[in-house]
Amino acid sequence: MQIRVQADSGKPTVVADPDGDVAAIYKAVARKVAITVAAKAKDFSAKFPTITISKNT
Repeated sequence: MQIRVQADSGKPTVVADPDGDVAAIYKAVARKVAITVAAKAKDFSAKFPTITISKNT
C-alpha cells in the first residue's frame, strides 16, 4: 500500500525513502538488469553506413 501511496503522490519509493528496504530492492533489481544488458551489448557499428565529410559538398 505504501508504494502506491508514494507513487500516487508523485514521489516514487526510491525518492520518498531512498534508504528504505523497498528502495534497496528496486536498486538491486536495477543493478542486475544493467549488468545483464551490459553483458549482452554488441558492436553494431559495422551495420551503419560510412559517413564521409568533404569540404567540397
